[in-house]
Amino acid sequence: MPRLPYKIDAAAGPAEIVAAIRKRRGGTLLNLDRQLLYSPALAVAWNRMMGTVRTGLAVPARLREIAICAVATVNGAPYEFHHHAPVLLAAGGSEAQVEALGDVDAAATRTDLFKRAELAALRLAVEMTRSVRVGDAVFDEARAALADDSILVELVATIAAYNMVSRVIVALGIEPEAASAKP
Repeated sequence: MPRLPYKIDAAAGPAEIVAAIRKRRGGTLLNLDRQLLYSPALAVAWNRMMGTVRTGLAVPARLREIAICAVATVNGAPYEFHHHAPVLLAAGGSEAQVEALGDVDAAATRTDLFKRAELAALRLAVEMTRSVRVGDAVFDEARAALADDSILVELVATIAAYNMVSRVIVALGIEPEAASAKP
């Protein structure tokens, strides 16, 4: 149950802000948007930043989505996992990978399911999310597997951004759209 009511379309916020969010979302507002719109300034900044993180960086989509799903699992954010597991599949991930990401510790050992760079991204996401500080072994593994420092920096920032997302989702009790009545 959300801790605040979801903003309904008629009261979601300034039309130009709602339109920009709808454009990025393919014409709809998600429950997360309906909460963020309690602060139009925050909703604008969030939309811009997360739009860049999702579509404006060079991190391969599959690595990005593995990391995001790992963050969602570690932080107990099923809303985030609900929205990103299909994106992982669309990026070439498998149903077995999605299922495995429900237990990130076990998944981090699955060389049969995940390629080297995917395991490195997964381990980096888990360590950043749980500990904030990343040990040298995990960092060095990610750096070697990605072989591009700009991709590594973008992956670190993506993981950090989705930790922010999951913390907002969990604190506000935001539910997947299927779990709540559509406003």
